[in-house]
Amino acid sequence: MRVAAAERRYSPKTMNPAQTKPLIDPRSPVPDTAPGLASIRAQMEAHPEVPIAEDSRPSDALPPITQLRRFDTHRLLPAKYGSNYESVLTRIADNDEHLQLIFELDNATNARLEAEENLRPGITPRELVFNVPHYRIINAAFTHPNPLGARFSTPERGAWYAAFELATAKAEIIFHKSIEFAEVNWTEREVLQYDEYLADFTGSFHDLRPESAPEGKKSRFEDCLDPASYIVSQKLAVELMDHASLGVIYPSVRRPGGTCIACFQPSVVSNVRKGSRFLLTWTPNRASMNKESFIKKH
Repeated sequence: MRVAAAERRYSPKTMNPAQTKPLIDPRSPVPDTAPGLASIRAQMEAHPEVPIAEDSRPSDALPPITQLRRFDTHRLLPAKYGSNYESVLTRIADNDEHLQLIFELDNATNARLEAEENLRPGITPRELVFNVPHYRIINAAFTHPNPLGARFSTPERGAWYAAFELATAKAEIIFHKSIEFAEVNWTEREVLQYDEYLADFTGSFHDLRPESAPEGKKSRFEDCLDPASYIVSQKLAVELMDHASLGVIYPSVRRPGGTCIACFQPSVVSNVRKGSRFLLTWTPNRASMNKESFIKKH
């Protein structure tokens, strides 16, 4: 698959809070007397660096905003990126001293480390997070973008993609991995390890789900969910970033009924922790993901 990249530098402005909805909280619902106040207060306390909108006029040019509080979203990453996974560089090192020199050479072109030194065009060090669990994993999502971009991110700046349901996260991984193998005409059986990362989100997110559209109106952003193109969705992502958007909630294109989130700000990805490890077993005709412990028992 090839998609056109929308390239533009970001200069955050104040976000428009029009068309907000009551706070969604599966564990601790907010009293009906002040459905929006608690969400705004939580956002200010958790992320004081994120501007809170002052202009309450509606903006028909942007998707509606949902006040979201969602726990345990699922992101699946290759296990080789985990901190306790042995680096492939150890295979080519003659000894510990040689390995250290190889690591230094590799770090010289590490996009995440470059971003920490303000050497990346799409993100600044002030936006990155430090001294929290898995901060390297969080920062890497934004500093190692796909060279072609993704649905709501560009080649200059990545995003934290996750799914509300584990089944949706699996479906997304299987689809994109199948595309990668098809592009190089790979037909051999593959078994790959993936780590699950859980994260929580609280704040105002633009919402592309059909139920978020104003009553009686059809969503005008269906082209952003084109299964074969990211052109329109990347343009929208750049525009939302210009309005200091925290991110987008949208229907999964790869699993009907599933829901995904693309978060634009590292500091908004909260309470990241590891879940289970999964094995992706892939062939041209069939692919599945199962817990590694389950496979070992059977």
